[in-house]
Amino acid sequence: MVHPLPKSWSIHTRPEITAKYEILERVGSGAYSDVYRARRLSDNLIVALKEVHDYQSAFREIEALQMLRNCPNIVVLHDYFWREDEDAVLVLEFLRTDLAAIIRDWKKKGGGVRVGEVKRWMLQVLCGVDVCHRNMIVHRDLKPGNLLVSDDGVLKLADFGQAKILMEPGFDGVNNNQQLVVEQNTRYQENVTPPLDVVPDAHSLPDQGLNKQVVEDTNREEYLRQFVELKAKRHDMDETNKETNTNDGYSSCLATGTISDVDDDPLKSSYSYETEEGGVDKDGALTSCVGTRWFRAPELLYGSMDYGLEVDLWSLGCIFSELLTLEPLFPGISDIDQLGRIINVLGNLTEEFWPSCSKLPDYKIISFAKIENPIGLEAYLPNRTPDEISIVKRLVCYNPANRATAMELLNDKYFNEEPMPLPISELHVPLTKNDHEEDSPGGWNDYDDMGSDSDSGDFGHFKVVTTGFGVSIQFS
Repeated sequence: MVHPLPKSWSIHTRPEITAKYEILERVGSGAYSDVYRARRLSDNLIVALKEVHDYQSAFREIEALQMLRNCPNIVVLHDYFWREDEDAVLVLEFLRTDLAAIIRDWKKKGGGVRVGEVKRWMLQVLCGVDVCHRNMIVHRDLKPGNLLVSDDGVLKLADFGQAKILMEPGFDGVNNNQQLVVEQNTRYQENVTPPLDVVPDAHSLPDQGLNKQVVEDTNREEYLRQFVELKAKRHDMDETNKETNTNDGYSSCLATGTISDVDDDPLKSSYSYETEEGGVDKDGALTSCVGTRWFRAPELLYGSMDYGLEVDLWSLGCIFSELLTLEPLFPGISDIDQLGRIINVLGNLTEEFWPSCSKLPDYKIISFAKIENPIGLEAYLPNRTPDEISIVKRLVCYNPANRATAMELLNDKYFNEEPMPLPISELHVPLTKNDHEEDSPGGWNDYDDMGSDSDSGDFGHFKVVTTGFGVSIQFS
């Protein structure tokens, strides 16, 4: 479907853009960005022009994509336009479909999906997440709709508007040279074409020391060792700070009722950026309202602002489960319903499963009735092999320190056993991602409530109790 070109949008009146690109059509629109398909005049390359209306979102996306340039499973940032008095415009490679459309296409056709095909999609997602985490970048909004796919089957992580670059405690990004790793794990990559272009050196971000950073190759074993040490350090910090952790003034979307989710439009283009209010504060600090609800880690739902790369790993588990079953794992209609669904499957969140959970900001505010017999992930993965169930369980677990890293999963025996992952050239890519517009309700419409703010909706009975900590909401 071709969207008519609006006549009053600033992108059409900016000569530095129209001198280089012919704007063809608008392909996506949201509260925080508008996306256009365009043609680069110098060589007729079709690109996506993403006009971002939020300064911090644009800055985060440019910063992350510059750090991750030349990585085969990360969307390419060709160029960008940045002026103090105008919205930022990112020039991205144009990819017309995504993993959500592929899942929908499989579901529409019925029948089983080849295991080798599922493995190849999984591996490509893992490679993209691995290179992000090697560079200490947490994406914070991983979902099938943000995993774009080229016509030849290459999957690329996109929409880094919520991404955050994590630093070790005490790290000074100005006075130290952060060591970045841009090496991409290519062990499982096949038929991957290098990016058509890279960000021109003439365009630089506002000076934050990025140009002084050292690019260093790290082998797989050393990276794995360092990551395990980082996970152990985070666990130790959780234990030592258990009594001293304080709330910095933010709370989750759920507990206060003051920060609502923005509805996630299932019909919008994947290039369209719809953030949720409260994703970062004015200083860029971590907050809990990030990520689309269905893929949001429980620590975020409980208001955590002391989280790390592990929130992406939970999202990975939800994505992999959906690849295996063609159904979302936890399709909550509100934050509370989302938590309820997770608890019904995994059981109540207690210190038996995660010793540090009691320090979560909303842990003592929200409680659920005791679940005597949790359903278990196996019930949600019928007819799947023990290895497939194991991969999901290693990601969808309460304790962030126990979640398997992308690197650990890339080395899992599951991907080295028959049936082997299909070559990328044999993957099925739907002709278009917009065929759902002619469908009856269903398909992408299953995502209608993914970002709904109906926290007082259909989640059963509850009671409010006054406690020493304030007000407690108990759900049954």
